[in-house]
Amino acid sequence: MSRKRKVKRWIQRIPIKKGALHKQLGVPLDKVIPIALLNEASHAPGKLGRRARLALKFRQFKDNIPRNK
Repeated sequence: MSRKRKVKRWIQRIPIKKGALHKQLGVPLDKVIPIALLNEASHAPGKLGRRARLALKFRQFKDNIPRNK
């Protein structure tokens, strides 16, 4: 049975389009996206949901903030 190896440095391999989530949510680039809006958007299907979930994950890394606050 072959197992997939964990990919190291997975964040560096993600194609990120800066400002795309802000544009989809209608939040200006100079403002921070509220956590409540990110939580709501994280349940959306497709690219919007993926981007919101990734933003929540990055926020956990950066600020060590729990997701449900």
